Amino acid sequence: MALQVVYGESRDRIRASLLAEQLREVTDEGTLYLGYPVLATADETIEVDALMVSQAHGLIAFLLPNSIPQSPEDWEEAQDRQDRLYDVLDSTLSKHSTLRKRRSLAVDITTVTVFPDRVAAPESDAEGSIYSDLQDVAAHIGQLPGLDESLERAVQAALQRVTTMKPVKKRASVQDGASRGAVLKIIEAGIANLDQWQKRAAIETPEGPQRIRGLAGSGKTVVLALKAAYLHTQHPDWRIAFTYYSRALHEQIGNLVTRFAFEFSNDRPDEDYLQIMHSWGSASRAGLYSEMARAAGTTARDWNYARATYGMDDAFQGICRELLTIVRETRPDPIFDVVLIDEAQDLPPEFFQLVYHFTKDPKRIVWGYDELQKLSESAMPSTDELFGTGPERESLVSIVNRDNEPRKDIVLPVCYRNTPWALATAHALGIGAYREGGLLQHFGEPELWADIGYETVRGELALGERVALRRKHDSAPAYFREQLRVDDAVVMQAFDSQEAQDIWVAQQIRKNLTEDELEHDDILIVLPDVYRAKSRAPRLMRTLREHDISSHLVGVNTSADTVFVRDSVALAHIFRAKGNEAPMVYVVDAQYAAHDYNAVTRRNTLFTAITRSRAWVRIVGYGDAMDVISREVDTVREKNFQLEFTIPSRAELDRMRQVNRNQSAHGRATVKRATEGLQMFMEAYEAEEIDLGDIPPALRTRLMTKLREELPGDDA
Repeated sequence: MALQVVYGESRDRIRASLLAEQLREVTDEGTLYLGYPVLATADETIEVDALMVSQAHGLIAFLLPNSIPQSPEDWEEAQDRQDRLYDVLDSTLSKHSTLRKRRSLAVDITTVTVFPDRVAAPESDAEGSIYSDLQDVAAHIGQLPGLDESLERAVQAALQRVTTMKPVKKRASVQDGASRGAVLKIIEAGIANLDQWQKRAAIETPEGPQRIRGLAGSGKTVVLALKAAYLHTQHPDWRIAFTYYSRALHEQIGNLVTRFAFEFSNDRPDEDYLQIMHSWGSASRAGLYSEMARAAGTTARDWNYARATYGMDDAFQGICRELLTIVRETRPDPIFDVVLIDEAQDLPPEFFQLVYHFTKDPKRIVWGYDELQKLSESAMPSTDELFGTGPERESLVSIVNRDNEPRKDIVLPVCYRNTPWALATAHALGIGAYREGGLLQHFGEPELWADIGYETVRGELALGERVALRRKHDSAPAYFREQLRVDDAVVMQAFDSQEAQDIWVAQQIRKNLTEDELEHDDILIVLPDVYRAKSRAPRLMRTLREHDISSHLVGVNTSADTVFVRDSVALAHIFRAKGNEAPMVYVVDAQYAAHDYNAVTRRNTLFTAITRSRAWVRIVGYGDAMDVISREVDTVREKNFQLEFTIPSRAELDRMRQVNRNQSAHGRATVKRATEGLQMFMEAYEAEEIDLGDIPPALRTRLMTKLREELPGDDA
């Protein structure tokens, strides 16, 4: 082990680093925060130059003044600063029942002032106050008493600002200690403490860009929200923007940032300086793109223009490219001090290049990136691909980590959202590990399996090699294995008909609500087929109503920004579900992913749907096509959730990508031709140039049959 140093916003980075070197000599465990976030009282905020938590030496707060006291008045001010620091720490920690021993704080707080040179401290001062210099500080710290392990964990939880992440729900209705609701209480409580990687990512602040990456569910959104509140409190005059891709994340991000801001400063964030904005925006709410367009002196393009001009898939990239052309010609002034970007993997390079231009030096741009959101990608884009290069092809952005400096590239290796069994199942289905026709896709760098929490059971992580992989034991929190049963965490069911599937789902959800002590907003139903969601959802909602279950389709019965509603079960197509999670997830119509047409996109959709689950997932579907998915899920279970396959060679990877590219292009062309033909028919029909009777009877019958299948009845 070693003393873990977290490099935050320090007023004097050089002296703070020298302090770290001295403390490394006296302890090989614990955490030292350099530039700990300010602490707030009712009257003022107190800056903490460094803060150490150690089992061996307890809780120690440091002040690093620039000068040595020269007079009694100077010493009185130095003593007063330590007293105020002690008071605010005592007040902060006393809020937590786990840190109290009856009427007193259970933790001894030591305050230390480290002067630039040797000093003769006053003889009479408060107990627990130390005045020293860098040469002698280690000797003082070495004599301090320590903390027991449970108390040290409680101090860390309080100081990391994550007590506000404990479940908002009290779950007071939970009576059965063995119910799903009771299990969920334990899991939610376990999420409350940031791990060492999240802690570093949240507080460490380099002078320039920073990337935070990991699997979905590794805590990137929470870390970015904590960082936003931290920087806003440290620099209230900075203009900070927090942006994201999925509209449904707006409420979640807003709640997190507000709660963290209250912890830091006892106040709401100032919305004039800390702005939470969708990457694009809408007619009713400004987005980062529209703000940048306004700063460039041009009108932001809307969805209708973008879709008509560039198509649905390239709409946002197209308008960002337009704006980037204007910006390169006019060179408007930067308007942001910091930009934090969640879901970076879903945003085009042109967006990042706009953000780079509109962010002031030293370009404090922090982006969170899902390591494996698109299973066929060889690697995440390089900084040159995202931000572009300079006139001499030089890199504009570097995220190389250096010793004794804030890290610029941070990996979050633990997945807190998904059980290891759900994640292994999702990856197996996503790449086609047990597909009858062989792998459908694979990324180009096999070593990425290790980065995202897998270990090699047999074989070698190299192109062309046969391997067996399993989730590392420490890649998931212990509470999953302690609280959940493998056979219940992932359940697959196949049915003969859609009606039978829907009835089973309704019956299970009824049981979740009446027996399992789950609540409506603990449950999410994911519809894989985006284009048919509006016609598909009403049929399932009708079945839910027949079982006395209220439900809503996200973005239709609610706003696009609201996923979960009290006393109503959410149904969402994959784009609405993306970025959100629920303890119990029902992935319905899973046979959608079994078809060969557009197979990679369909498999990626199933992967994303399964990884919305925080504890339990039900993969259900119907018809002959569901047999394909059933066999693959059964094989994953038979293999004890190991992935066994041959990693493609470089030539095989190239062939896979070419086939997928051709399929995608063919699919877009087919949709375009069909849409154009349907539009011509409607125009001729409305102009009374043709009649329904002109359609050949066989075609008319097929059309009516399909419409009845896809559209809800009058009572839906």
